[in-house]
Amino acid sequence: MKKISYLVALVLVACQPKHSDTEHAASQSNDSKSTAAAIPTEETKQDSPKVYHASRTVLTDLINTKLEVSFDWTKSWLIGKETLQAKPHYYASNELILDAKGMDIKTVSMAGKTVSFDYKDDVLTIKLDKTYTRDENFTVVIDYIAKPDERKEGGSQAITSDKGLYFINPRGEEANKMPQIWTQGETESNSVWFPTIDSPNSKTKQEIYITVQDKYATLSNGKLISSVKNGDGTRTDYWKQDLPHAPYLFMMGVGEFKVVKDTYKRPDGTSMEVNYYVEPEWEKDAKAIFGETPAMIGFFSQLLGVEYPWDKYSQIIVRDYVSGAMENTGAVIFGDYAYKTQRELLDGNDNSTIAHELFHHWFGDLVTAESWSNLTLNESFANYSQFLWDEHRYGLDEAEYQAIQEAGGYFASGDQGGYHNLVWFDYKSREDMFDGHSYNKGGRILHMLRKYIGDEAFFLGLKNYLKQNQFKAAEFHQLRLAFEDVSGQDLNWFFNQWYLDKGHPTLDVSYNTDVTNTVSVTVKQKQKDFRIFKLPVDVTVYDDRGATTSRHWFNDASTTVSIPTQGTVKNVIFDAEAMLLCKMEEKKDPSWYAYQWNNSKHYLHRKNALQKIPMSSPEAARIAQEALKDPFHDIRSTAIEKIGKMSGDAKTASISRMKQMATSDPESAVRVAAITALAGMISAPELEQICMEAIQKDQSYSVISAALLQLSKVNSKAALEACKTLENESSSKMQTGVAMIYAKYGDADQMAYYEKIFQSNLVQGFDRIGVLNSLTFFASRQDPKIQRRTLPIFENEYKNGGMYAQMFMPQYVGYLKDNLLNTIEKYKAEEEKAKKDGNANAADIAKGKRTDAEALLADYEKMIAGFPKGEEAGH
Repeated sequence: MKKISYLVALVLVACQPKHSDTEHAASQSNDSKSTAAAIPTEETKQDSPKVYHASRTVLTDLINTKLEVSFDWTKSWLIGKETLQAKPHYYASNELILDAKGMDIKTVSMAGKTVSFDYKDDVLTIKLDKTYTRDENFTVVIDYIAKPDERKEGGSQAITSDKGLYFINPRGEEANKMPQIWTQGETESNSVWFPTIDSPNSKTKQEIYITVQDKYATLSNGKLISSVKNGDGTRTDYWKQDLPHAPYLFMMGVGEFKVVKDTYKRPDGTSMEVNYYVEPEWEKDAKAIFGETPAMIGFFSQLLGVEYPWDKYSQIIVRDYVSGAMENTGAVIFGDYAYKTQRELLDGNDNSTIAHELFHHWFGDLVTAESWSNLTLNESFANYSQFLWDEHRYGLDEAEYQAIQEAGGYFASGDQGGYHNLVWFDYKSREDMFDGHSYNKGGRILHMLRKYIGDEAFFLGLKNYLKQNQFKAAEFHQLRLAFEDVSGQDLNWFFNQWYLDKGHPTLDVSYNTDVTNTVSVTVKQKQKDFRIFKLPVDVTVYDDRGATTSRHWFNDASTTVSIPTQGTVKNVIFDAEAMLLCKMEEKKDPSWYAYQWNNSKHYLHRKNALQKIPMSSPEAARIAQEALKDPFHDIRSTAIEKIGKMSGDAKTASISRMKQMATSDPESAVRVAAITALAGMISAPELEQICMEAIQKDQSYSVISAALLQLSKVNSKAALEACKTLENESSSKMQTGVAMIYAKYGDADQMAYYEKIFQSNLVQGFDRIGVLNSLTFFASRQDPKIQRRTLPIFENEYKNGGMYAQMFMPQYVGYLKDNLLNTIEKYKAEEEKAKKDGNANAADIAKGKRTDAEALLADYEKMIAGFPKGEEAGH
């Protein structure tokens, strides 16, 4: 799963994570009765200070799950029949225990005869027709109705709902939202729509017959075996997957999707279907959005030495999705943020998410983490796939640039929610596992391991792990053993500190060349709350011989190593591979930074030299001006930032180049940086001319938005006029920019713009939250009568706008409520002053405004009362 966590910058108030307190373990129901002999279980020690979330005990092996489903769209029900083949895992048993959440269980039968069952607390216990041994298979048939909208809903910050089965606009009440059905199984939510052993260490083959109106397309796991029209306007599609996978990976999608076909050619010359399911208006953009998928499949198959193991690969974009994306086997779901026009793709694509979900088909689907405590076995690899693809497709600079963002995500996650072990057995809720540790930190740890044992051993170790554990569940020890088997090394030290412990090193690095022909490197580990780490680090010394790299171990609170040199030491680079996950302070002579800029190959080392060389250094201006022409976009952006902090001739000499970059740099992010920096460097008329040129000519919506923002600071009227011409631009990204300008400078007339936007389906995904954010600021500047027109928008978006609207709406309404309280006090003061002055007319006007504001306040408070307790957060 790809969680989306970079949205919070848009909101008025920082959102704190809210997690479920419950954990479900249906297979260990205390109410169950079995003829099995005493089954060993691990009891929790009374004096243990922590909870230990073990893998679920395996009582039963699922073999094949066949589902026959149809839908009552008006009630949001699934009518299902399940034929489940299974056997006892080891101990003989006369019962089958299944997770089944919020269902009506009609009948359970075996060989045509009804058998008894007990169903309570979302656990279905079936009395089998006899006691079965581990060598005997049995088949049960369950008739049931799933009612996902009628059960109490939970969720987390990463996956905001655990409803499992979602009917989106099922009765067609929302004019601009295509009715559809989709599922979300992770963590343990697929048992909302079919009874199963809903645990990651369970695996089963799959068949599903989906009966729908003939106008609908369907998608599920495996191959589409047949599609039969039934003569009553319905059609039954039969999907079958012969290879076993975890129940949380089962998937359905239904709707009037267009299926855009693509193919992947396997090494044996056969073709595999690669399809993209999109709404009709997005059919023309589907290949622009997903078109690199076949190349990714080929690249990852070759890199891992394990051919893509499944029989197809489809991707579907759905509305109101409850997370970022999900790796359902061969049937991946994306939220509607993935909808982008070809012009919008100029500002960035979702290839990292596409790679992430694809890589899960080896790490997560083929080999599955046996427990949520081991989730990083799934998510760290998917996270690292983003680095691997960037490195292959765009080069090492881009991969390292993105890696910095990933590391920053881990630090932010730990600072906000606390640091914990990577393999985390004492989490509060399994949903807590979906954070910057399992994903970001795990991916960075894999990169460190790769650099420690070398590329060949690393990728052979991955192949070894996949081959040994395919179609099984695994824990992190099996990963360690796979690497040890290939490398011949004992890697317990690495896994103990990075997987079974928390945190990261905080390093103070200094150098000394006082001893002839020697450079001393001293590394102090300054972290207070984490262990002292063993750090094998490559150090490169630049002297009269050139560059010499050697590996050294820094294992203590303070470690000094002496490295032989020849002649003058010109620079030393600690962590030559730029691979450490750490926070680091480094003390260097400015001349060393200049040499580092001139000679380093790694993007991170070049960026550090550019940022850290002091302004007082005679080399600083030269380096910054050279960096404006660097091949890599973030170096150019960093140079723009550096020059913006300079003064005098150094800054003046760069203005001409930056003006050119504002209009012609090949990367839109650099053009944005240039326009933004020039706002503090050139005259208002010059800035206005550059901004107007960008608005009229640039193809990038992010550049146009940046130009609008800077233009508004020097000529708000011109910015508003430009926005008027852009209101009908068919771009979610562009409307986000327009809405921001109206939020700050617009008047009551612009309320109609916001109403139009929210009545349409133009603004998608996270951009819709951005526009909601702008609407909130806009409304806070208007009188109560205009503000009142926002209420229907807020109410509709909270009800139908998806997970992020529900997450942030309490902050928006809370902000407006607090702002309105201040407005009421202002009207009261105006009323009292008018009365005191004997101005009855003015007093009546102020009283009328106050009355309107108080009525609106009551409506805000009523809306807040409908939010889940504790979610209102105003300023």
